Amino acid sequence: MNILFISIEGNTRSFLTRLQAYAQQQHSFNPQLPTINLKEITDQTLPAAESEPFFAFVPTYLDGGNGFDSGVKELMTNALGEYIAENDNAKKCLGVVGSGNRNFNEQYCLTARKYAYEFKVPFLADYELRGTSQDVEQIYAILTKRWQQANA
Repeated sequence: MNILFISIEGNTRSFLTRLQAYAQQQHSFNPQLPTINLKEITDQTLPAAESEPFFAFVPTYLDGGNGFDSGVKELMTNALGEYIAENDNAKKCLGVVGSGNRNFNEQYCLTARKYAYEFKVPFLADYELRGTSQDVEQIYAILTKRWQQANA
């Protein structure tokens, strides 16, 4: 499975490193289960056409407001959205997973929901900050099911 992501504070990278290790462990028990390839997108990443289907993982950083009436200005994660929008990459996106801080109420995972809407793909799951071991297991199961459906 391929995952494109952006990590501002390191939380998304930390979660995905643990998810990748968990996937490798599951694959060693059952070789039919997929491993994970990670690709971090930054402001310096040059636009490229993705050749394989992928999932997008995005944290939420917004500028004030409640995320609906005001404050919908996305901060710091624009590079990922722009990358997905380039070269028909959105057509290869199988879904979006969001993260954030539940203290931000309506803004929690709002960027991921925005991407799902904009790119017409499902919002698959969410986790808070660096996630838990349970989040890793649940999200791996969700991604695996979606990956297998897409490759059937």
